[in-house]
Amino acid sequence: METSLRYYVDGLGFEMTRKWIDQGKLRWCWLELGSAALMLQEVRQEPARGKVGEGVSIWFQCEDALAIYREITSRGIQAAKPFVGNGMWDVSLTDPDGYKIHFESPTDVPEETELSE
Repeated sequence: METSLRYYVDGLGFEMTRKWIDQGKLRWCWLELGSAALMLQEVRQEPARGKVGEGVSIWFQCEDALAIYREITSRGIQAAKPFVGNGMWDVSLTDPDGYKIHFESPTDVPEETELSE
């Protein structure tokens, strides 16, 4: 949970607005970034065998994915080079647990364009 919080709060800029402390340990929290919200929960038992995060993607639709890309990379978060797909800028990254995260925003830029800075 501590690693995930550093990633989402310090790295991506989310703010923790609610939390649940169980037996002295943070087990659940509600994070917000603008009008987006995300909940993180840590279970008490050992996780199921297999690769955590495999096959899971979280998609955020936003006003300016490129602004998010610039902000998070300035904080040291690694992200794939943004590209245009389906009429949207796509910013893709992977959290510490292996979950894929995408921030997308509408654009008129041609398909398959990659950001060049």
